[in-house]
Amino acid sequence: MEFYNVKTKSKVDVPESAMVKKKMVRKTKNGTQTRYALIADYQGSKLYRFVNEATYKATNVKEVS
Repeated sequence: MEFYNVKTKSKVDVPESAMVKKKMVRKTKNGTQTRYALIADYQGSKLYRFVNEATYKATNVKEVS
């Protein structure tokens, strides 16, 4: 999957074996907000990619809390 590396200002292709997924829920004044993220460790950098719920569920990687 393609991630954007802010440090090098370039797009990198990361294999699924280096990725985990995380569901982040927070409370706001209007209710709750749920964000879905894929997190990758790539060459010493932690890369985040926020995705929609369908992509989150379709990705077959380990889920962390």
